[in-house]
Amino acid sequence: MRNTYVVAIAAIATGGAWWLWSQSDAGRPPEEGQALVAVTMPATLSPEAQAGQQVFAASCASCHGNDAEGRAGIAPPLIHKIYEPSHHSDMAFVMAARNGVRAHHWPFGNMAPVPGLTDPELAGIISFVREVQVANGIR
Repeated sequence: MRNTYVVAIAAIATGGAWWLWSQSDAGRPPEEGQALVAVTMPATLSPEAQAGQQVFAASCASCHGNDAEGRAGIAPPLIHKIYEPSHHSDMAFVMAARNGVRAHHWPFGNMAPVPGLTDPELAGIISFVREVQVANGIR
């Protein structure tokens, strides 16, 4: 009889835990536009990265998020191992901005070119992204 109570209590506890888990966001994909990764911003940015952050905010953040965290259903996070310098060089970022890029790592579709960015602005954006990557353990 005592084992029956233990089994019943275990079943109730398991059912309750499952119900709580199903009510949370765990296991659910983020809704469109929500951040895809949590980003830790560096305590300080170099002057070039600070300038790049401003250009990023004006030219890139509407798709990639304010801190390059990506947006569900819109654009990937740039603060991700896929974009580490050994896989995507700085020139890959330049080419993506200048020419656009065909989707190849993520299911977001193709990226259109970003017109009007100067070489110094692109260098600043890259500095911003790289410094934030380092702050998040991506080297």
